[in-house]
Amino acid sequence: MSATQAFTGKVVTRFAPSPTGFLHIGGARTALFNYLFARHHGGEFRLRIEDTDRARSTDAAIAAILDGMTWLDLNWDGEVVYQFSRAARHAEVAHQLLASGHAYRCYATAEELAALREEQRAARQPMRYDGRWRDRTDWPNDQPYVIRLKAPRDGSVTIDDKVQGPVTVNNAELDDFVLLRSDGTPTYMLAVVVDDHDMGVTHVIRGDDHLNNAFRQLALIRALGWPEPVYAHIPLIHGSDGAKLSKRHGALGVDAYRDELGLLPEAVENYLLRLGWGHGDAEIISRDEAIQWFGLEAVGRSPSRFDIKKLENINGHYLRAADDARVVDLIAARVAATLGRDLTPADRGLLQRTMPELKKRASNLNDLANGCLFYLRSRPIPMDEGAIKLLASATPGLLDRARERFAAQADWSAAALEQAARDMAEQAGLKLGQVAQPLRAAVTGSAQSPGLFEVLEVLGKDEVLGRIDDALVG
Repeated sequence: MSATQAFTGKVVTRFAPSPTGFLHIGGARTALFNYLFARHHGGEFRLRIEDTDRARSTDAAIAAILDGMTWLDLNWDGEVVYQFSRAARHAEVAHQLLASGHAYRCYATAEELAALREEQRAARQPMRYDGRWRDRTDWPNDQPYVIRLKAPRDGSVTIDDKVQGPVTVNNAELDDFVLLRSDGTPTYMLAVVVDDHDMGVTHVIRGDDHLNNAFRQLALIRALGWPEPVYAHIPLIHGSDGAKLSKRHGALGVDAYRDELGLLPEAVENYLLRLGWGHGDAEIISRDEAIQWFGLEAVGRSPSRFDIKKLENINGHYLRAADDARVVDLIAARVAATLGRDLTPADRGLLQRTMPELKKRASNLNDLANGCLFYLRSRPIPMDEGAIKLLASATPGLLDRARERFAAQADWSAAALEQAARDMAEQAGLKLGQVAQPLRAAVTGSAQSPGLFEVLEVLGKDEVLGRIDDALVG
């Protein structure tokens, strides 16, 4: 039998993370693909928190998932569904299957099941339940039991997966898995199927590590006589070395890409979109274009390789294109933390004026925040190693002459200041760089900065002269 649909109704997708940690970068890509597919078809994108593992699920992890989704602007439709709160509904369906003969009571004890597994291991057989209570009705009255699905044993099932293609499994390879535990709590398999049905999910788009689960879930769906979803199992993301993605490859929580690496959400989205999906040669893809172009047929079957350097390069593109006032807002807390004070309206205005130049030299918000500090530091500004070397190797008396020349300068525009420096260099028989570099070191505390003369113009005459004085004293 084949699970193939010619789907014509309203598309409903879902993202269903377990709140046992941060929103992983792979999970974020799965959420993005579900979001784009739903929006492309004018459908709904739902969010479900699979918090049935009470020992591992935490409020902090739930908050991190919601925060990550909001930061990426993956706005879901309707209320968040919390799986644990639906346990009564899951149990209801299990008992419905029991009453219809599609499920049965199993009284096998933990010791019996452990012995069965040991026998199968010794015989090098697949470890699966042997169905010993499948057709029995001599139930003990006072013993705990689980409810198991009476799965089909003959034939095979084929899933026409929209990414993997047709995948077939013999029913003999599946076992009668547990639906309801002896304490009345539902298993993951049952909860997922019931929730997907009740939420109206039409397309299940998820990692290919769930492909084996799809055959068990499909057996349950058919036992219930419910509509079958369309399946699409996306290859996982690997590290640059081809190994399973881990923290050593840069696989962090989405919050870390924002807070620790200083990346923009649109850059992370663009990069994740291109991990396993493509549209011709397009590399920079807007949200509107992604919604217009996205389709499962363009998702590759091979694992993608995570490349943190490429992500940073894409972020540099989006950073340069970002609105200057927005960027100032994004770096304000970073800058204030380093300075040890809040930014004033004047500080923000200065940063916004200089942002077009500052953005050219940064690939992330951290670089940008560090690169603008020299504008706002109190005198005397700190000197890095490069600045100290430049000042030490400068032509003797050069800074004194620069201070005298700039003190007499009436026109404080960048063009006029550059001409003054050129005149100084010519008179002293020096190249412009031999004048500009020590001056840059004195004024910015670094050997590198945005255009020197634009910096001098922004800082203003009094501040520049004061910083030169500090360098002369130092």
